[in-house]
Amino acid sequence: MPGFGYDSFNPLRSFMSGLRKSSGRLKSLRHPNPSGAPKTAFAEDLKSFKKNIFDPQQKFLLRMNRFFFLSCIFAVAVDPLFFFLPVIDNSNCIGIDKKLAVTSTVVRTIIDSVYLIRVFLQFRTAYVAPSSRVFGSGELVIDPTLIAMRYIKSYFVMDFFALLPLPQIVVWRYLHSSDGPDVLATKDALVWVVLCQYIPRLLRIFPVTKDLKRTAGVFIETAWAGAGYYLLWFMLAGHNVGTLWYFLSIEREDSCWLVNCHATDGCEPTYLYCSENHASSDKYKNWSMSTPIFNKCNGTDDSFNFGIYQQALVSGILGPGNFVSKSCYCFWWGLQNLSTLGQGFVTSTYPWEVLFSIAICILGLILFALLIGNMQVE
Repeated sequence: MPGFGYDSFNPLRSFMSGLRKSSGRLKSLRHPNPSGAPKTAFAEDLKSFKKNIFDPQQKFLLRMNRFFFLSCIFAVAVDPLFFFLPVIDNSNCIGIDKKLAVTSTVVRTIIDSVYLIRVFLQFRTAYVAPSSRVFGSGELVIDPTLIAMRYIKSYFVMDFFALLPLPQIVVWRYLHSSDGPDVLATKDALVWVVLCQYIPRLLRIFPVTKDLKRTAGVFIETAWAGAGYYLLWFMLAGHNVGTLWYFLSIEREDSCWLVNCHATDGCEPTYLYCSENHASSDKYKNWSMSTPIFNKCNGTDDSFNFGIYQQALVSGILGPGNFVSKSCYCFWWGLQNLSTLGQGFVTSTYPWEVLFSIAICILGLILFALLIGNMQVE
């Protein structure tokens, strides 16, 4: 039959036909949209399109990504400051440090506002078309719709959840209605909100470092720079562990008060949380002067085992004292026990305390291994 014989096959014609089809598929990527704007372009041609689309290799984005990386580090360092808000007031009740509450919410809002710029840039930064990588042409997708869809499918949900002002809402709600029951609700809400948001706020650092590597070609140039980087994480972990230890110390003090309050006549749980009525209530004054609860829960009485939190009670850092002294003491505690893997712990049988001690041991071991491993200069 004509056309099916061996002699009819032309290798050169077949090769040229395949080349034209491949070239046609590449050119189809640059065919104009109904609006007349192309979907892809080469990096050197990007400036000719007035679409406010950024080249991922621009020096501007490199500087901004470095700035965003620092803002992420500051964010994970500022969030644990919310654990310092509960304090043991001078009138022997649990209150909220209002000055620190205002400061921490303002600082967090500023840091989150900075990161909003990165979210905007993610919607306007081109990316290399996957199909063009096969041929090595490195065409950039400049269609805003495709760029937005790619970001929404990757890191947008994480960034959105990380930027929700949940701690600010909890604190501002308390500042507008500061009463005894609100102290307990604020204290309980803060720990869950901060811990749940801390995970995406920590994980979003990795996309930033990925962009830095793609733009600059390398993130850490030397082994000593890598050691310094992991040392920063080690110190940051010490800060986080110390602030959480402070908050859990407040929790154990609260538990001790409640246990003894239920076993004491005339004690009402509302007495344990500061409110505006405490100073003017004669009933509370008479009860606070006669009750033995506070002496049993000061960390020196053996009737309640505070375990690793006893040091916080005895040191007096749970009061509304100097913030710098309080934060430095907690940072030292966290750094010390991460370095020693919690070897000096004398825990009680309280399950959450034991789990917290185990987590410190494991975290310290991981961070220490990363730090030592990156100090090996080849």
